[in-house]
Amino acid sequence: MTDKKGSAFATLNKINVQKYVEKKGNFNYLSWSYAVQELLKVCPNATWNVHIFKDKDGVDQPFMRNETGTYVQVSVDVDGIIRTQVHPVLDNRNQSILKPNAFQVNTSIQRCLAKAIALHGLGLYIYAGEDLPEIMMENKQKSTIVGMLSSDECSLTPDEKDATFDYVEKDITYQEAENLIKRLKSKTNGPKKLGDVLDEKKG
Repeated sequence: MTDKKGSAFATLNKINVQKYVEKKGNFNYLSWSYAVQELLKVCPNATWNVHIFKDKDGVDQPFMRNETGTYVQVSVDVDGIIRTQVHPVLDNRNQSILKPNAFQVNTSIQRCLAKAIALHGLGLYIYAGEDLPEIMMENKQKSTIVGMLSSDECSLTPDEKDATFDYVEKDITYQEAENLIKRLKSKTNGPKKLGDVLDEKKG
């Protein structure tokens, strides 16, 4: 099931998986089992593949190795779109391992799978260091902003009003819409700071 725009990425990117996030050292990551669970709820036909490599003796193995360390690779197919992630095999201090054991390889494959799923939108915000997904502006927020701009009490200049209308017509996030409403309500931080925000968005 996808959103009204037909994009699996847009649908997956809106899902809040914060309760499934685990921490390793200073890094947050999404547990692979929950990543698979939430992915299949939305895209039940999604598949994934753990890449196999040959070692110097021609033996198949689920990892590749060079002088910098050991790596695994996973690809995830969602609605015919394949995205691939490479992940280093790390120890409990997040240091690269040249000769890992089976458990360490398996753990890295699971984390690589979760990251490959994130490339399709699910939990991507976690790896960007954000706390919540970018939920798009709701119609009621748009109506609130338009109403405030149309009010006789709005202190924005005509050019700033036009720029704000243009910005609202674009895909902005829930948080950006909330911040815009707060700025429009503010009597002391109104036109100038709002204009700065719009200029930044244009850039």
